[in-house]
Amino acid sequence: MASSDVKPKSISRAKKWSEEIENLYRFQQAGYRDEIEYKQVKQVSVVLGPIDHYGAAESHLQPQLLLAALGRNEKVLNCLYQKPDAIFKLICFPWAGGGSIYFAKWGQNTHDLIEVHSVRLAGRESRLEEPLANDIYQVAEEVACALLPVIQDKPFAFFGHSMGSYVAFMTALYLKERHKLEPMHFFVSSTTPPHSEARFRIPEDNDLSEEKIGRILMDFGGTPKYFVDDKELLHQYIPMLKGDIQLLRNYTYNTPSEAVLSCDLTCFLGSEDISKDMEAWKDVTSGSFGIHVLPGDHFYLMEPANENFIKNYITKCLELSSITNF
Repeated sequence: MASSDVKPKSISRAKKWSEEIENLYRFQQAGYRDEIEYKQVKQVSVVLGPIDHYGAAESHLQPQLLLAALGRNEKVLNCLYQKPDAIFKLICFPWAGGGSIYFAKWGQNTHDLIEVHSVRLAGRESRLEEPLANDIYQVAEEVACALLPVIQDKPFAFFGHSMGSYVAFMTALYLKERHKLEPMHFFVSSTTPPHSEARFRIPEDNDLSEEKIGRILMDFGGTPKYFVDDKELLHQYIPMLKGDIQLLRNYTYNTPSEAVLSCDLTCFLGSEDISKDMEAWKDVTSGSFGIHVLPGDHFYLMEPANENFIKNYITKCLELSSITNF
């Protein structure tokens, strides 16, 4: 709609509604941020609908819904170390049964250029009472919607470990198809490509006793033996892990006929990892591709030296991509 076609009354209503959003947003963030730029309100509004010529979301949307979207953002994403002056956002996706804390702590020791956000899935931490997801497409949509206000203003990258790589991949596809947004780099860790014949086959539910799940955890590596031997602790963990296993069992992805992403893609894995056929990840992108093998098993990244290598490598990649795309 051209500006000459908008009646003064419509302009007034749009501006008034925009001011109401901003006031509510300020109230919701009280004590967290002193000043909020109007452009940030616009960025959050894309969660709910398109922005009109005057920056106000569609009139049928209520300001309270915007606050709900903001709440969803904080619920799904964990950013322990906020860096307003950071140039890049790194979004991390945890492994099956994993929470957000491990990757959220990366923000403490990661370069000041990078602000780290870790994905918190349903059924764990502050979302413990929420039902576990069993559809990776729904998870990707939820994460993408929570990410929109975070990634609108700065370049971003994805890092996923094990199951987290699949969630990250589907989230990247959702963002590209629905919002024309794409990570500048996609980092995959210890994950056989979803379309590979070498992908690990999940046993049926009736075959998943606690003892068998304990053995699977040990086979993957990175799980302390005391955890598997502690029946009470394992019993509490089983429902979460079974939920993620069901999500993985339901997830299928065929070999793409052409690249579905254009960003660069880097794979990491341990030298004793169970992940196979990592080369097949290059099927999904037209960008550059590389693989790094580090000493260790499926949870090789828990070793401080490996973790530092990954962080430093990510920083260098993002800096280089920024210069290349300038």
